[in-house]
Amino acid sequence: MLRRRRLSSKGDTAARTVREDEGERKECRYRPMRLLAGCLFAAAGCILFAGCLHHEPPADLVIINFTEPESLDPAIVTGIAEMRLTKALFEGLLRLDGTNARPSPGLAERWEISPQGTIYTFYLRSNLAWSTGEPLTTADVVYSWRRALDPATASDYAAQLFCLKNAEAFYNGKIKDPAAVGIRALDSRRLEVELEHPLAFFPDVCCMPVTAVVPRQIIDREGDRWLSARPLPVSGPYELEAWRLNDKVRLHKNPRYWDASHTQSDVVDMLPIGSPNVALNLYETGLADIVWDKDLIPVELQEVLAKRPDFHAYDYLGTYFYRFNVTRKPLDDARVRRAFALATDRERIIRKLTHGGEKAAFHFVPDGTANYQSPEGLPFDPARARQLLAEAGFPGGRGFPRLQFAFYSAASGGAKLQGDLAIELQQMWRDGLGIETELRQIERKIFMGVQSRLEFDVCASSWIADYDDANTFLDLFTSNSGNNRTGWKNAHYDQLLQAANSQTDVHQRAQLFREAESLLVTEEAPIVPVYFYTGFNYFDPAKIEGIWQNLLDEHPVQSIRRIKARQTH
Repeated sequence: MLRRRRLSSKGDTAARTVREDEGERKECRYRPMRLLAGCLFAAAGCILFAGCLHHEPPADLVIINFTEPESLDPAIVTGIAEMRLTKALFEGLLRLDGTNARPSPGLAERWEISPQGTIYTFYLRSNLAWSTGEPLTTADVVYSWRRALDPATASDYAAQLFCLKNAEAFYNGKIKDPAAVGIRALDSRRLEVELEHPLAFFPDVCCMPVTAVVPRQIIDREGDRWLSARPLPVSGPYELEAWRLNDKVRLHKNPRYWDASHTQSDVVDMLPIGSPNVALNLYETGLADIVWDKDLIPVELQEVLAKRPDFHAYDYLGTYFYRFNVTRKPLDDARVRRAFALATDRERIIRKLTHGGEKAAFHFVPDGTANYQSPEGLPFDPARARQLLAEAGFPGGRGFPRLQFAFYSAASGGAKLQGDLAIELQQMWRDGLGIETELRQIERKIFMGVQSRLEFDVCASSWIADYDDANTFLDLFTSNSGNNRTGWKNAHYDQLLQAANSQTDVHQRAQLFREAESLLVTEEAPIVPVYFYTGFNYFDPAKIEGIWQNLLDEHPVQSIRRIKARQTH
């Protein structure tokens, strides 16, 4: 199995140092926030970038991207921060349009669909080349998709390609010949993809990182060290100039990219910063241009910052929830899981903790998802919760084993809200069910592995839509999904999802999805939805252009540019 390897450069050091001298702090002018948040900025200090230490020229654009990437391999990344980077480096047949997050031509300039809706013919552009100059052909696409389906690659998103003919059987070892999978090169520019059945959102699948085209010429030679190769052949708008751990990922414009004339910034730095106070300080002092992610907004200042014209809130398809490990007793009992759900007061969490316009979630698929309306889930009903727990053999919580609730931490307090949510849930379950829970904070870099290996009792989770369709949420919990991470398997649920995705009538499809979601959040409850996210980021539109708010929080880096010179304080 390929290991997920983090890339480092010789001589790399921690990039950021904190200035504690009071005189230096006074040089940082915080404008409207100075009186309110001066103490927070003082704690963060003014940070020196490693670019200075490495004598690098400044980047055209500096983006704070939240966490250190676990990998830049598009076949195995699962986090939003990593996906932003892989999309800049590796492109697929299609890409998401930053204005509306809808599929648009990428490496393929056009495509045709058979009358039955099961065969797609893609036509690659005539000017495609790897950043290192070699021709990029349909053979590269076929290799990349087969690699993603190879169990040795360990792709959590491999199931997204099970819609291809024989793909699931190949993944499960029932078919050995990869040529039997429904993707083949007709010639160097024409590619045929055959599906098991019509799939309404297949163009969206073709935009996902798991379908991006990666360089076989390097992977075959370097194996799981392929991302260390220099120069690294890429298919996207940017080349990887440097990846320095706990410092930055520096991207440089790829002049051989098919759409290079519309790549707006030559050099982009993506900084892995987990502290909201540090992120805000860098932005306020002009050392960063854009801050993604709501986790990088100080909770204490959120209501004030939300009123500023450079802080942007928008509708967003994302859900915060918690998962059960149903392979552990007594969490294998659906009555116990439903009791937890009924004892969770979502409105209290929204009222006390989030402060960003979030909405309580009693179902999993967010409101506003295209062509879909979710069923009602389990309400807050502590009396019914206690009744179910007693029926399961634990009246008043007596005899119930002490559980651990796992949640992630990020560097320098970036996960403060996560900790507050954990404490609130712990108190609810103690008061409502008589159950004691230990809190287990896990470094974010290893948190996903803990989930995948089912090394938890209950854990905090979130999911952001990959595309605007209910399937991007409900497909997570099919039996073969690498993103399931609950141990829950239900044949009827799998059948409902398969039937829905074989259905061409949008109303009948939605009804099948509703049956599946009811099974997920009401009857079986391997997860408990808590609230729906509101999108939030900050940048000054008088200085930065090329960002459009959309339901998927999709902001292609190549579309963004600075229109006013950076001024630092």
